[in-house]
Amino acid sequence: METAIRMLDIAHSFGEKEVLRGISLSVEREEILGLLGPSGAGKTTLIKILTGQLAPSSGSVFLGENNMAEVKTEAYRQIGMMMDHFGFYERLSCMDNLRLCADLYGVRTERIREILRSVGLDADRKCPVHKLSKGMKGRLALARAVLHSPAYLFLDEPTSGLDPAAARQIHELIGHLREEGTTIFLTTHNMVEAEKLCKHVALLHEGEIVEYGEPQEINRRYDHIRKLKIRLYDGTNIELPNTREAADILYEYMQKGQIETMHSTEPDLESVFLELTGRGLEEEAV
Repeated sequence: METAIRMLDIAHSFGEKEVLRGISLSVEREEILGLLGPSGAGKTTLIKILTGQLAPSSGSVFLGENNMAEVKTEAYRQIGMMMDHFGFYERLSCMDNLRLCADLYGVRTERIREILRSVGLDADRKCPVHKLSKGMKGRLALARAVLHSPAYLFLDEPTSGLDPAAARQIHELIGHLREEGTTIFLTTHNMVEAEKLCKHVALLHEGEIVEYGEPQEINRRYDHIRKLKIRLYDGTNIELPNTREAADILYEYMQKGQIETMHSTEPDLESVFLELTGRGLEEEAV
């Protein structure tokens, strides 16, 4: 598979405070990679380095064949960004906000209506931004980020503070963009979001990658208990070892139709992060 984004031993400091240490990651083309970590772990700093807004203290970043330390203006046209602050002209309409971006990128006017329809905002295109809900502003921010059909999309906490319905809409749009060929780098502290959207995730703690892999594979790797938890229709709760030896017992329960629910005991990403670092993904960095 072709590599779209490469990070080679990235480190960065603000004065004496070291916020990133030895970050080396690769993202395949048309992949969604999730970077998980609590607020203050260095996620936003890494996105700024990847998008050329900030030069790393050391290390190299490549988007495709472009070394971001040497990149020319034209290469930035391949990048789309949705940060956790919207930065709209609040008194202008959705249409006019996107028209300003379209003029900068040389995007045809018809594309604005296309992208507004894709995010469900075409009916609100004349509405001033200050009258939009936060969820609608999130969809408009995503529309702005992909207006020029970027090859690389960087999303920094794209559903932070959104209600479940608005977050689900954003998730659907992100999945559709990946299907259309966009490579997506997603930062989040929402482990459900990461497990739903991402092919691979990297867990970031105090500026270092402490784990990397496919979400479910990571969860299985840290399943130290290896049990099956079963609840029968009569209310009985049973634990069996998740081994071949339990097969006959399990088969008997299934033959009799006694099983109401059954779950294996592998942890979720939140639990893995807690085991590795002693803190949760929702906690603020000190």
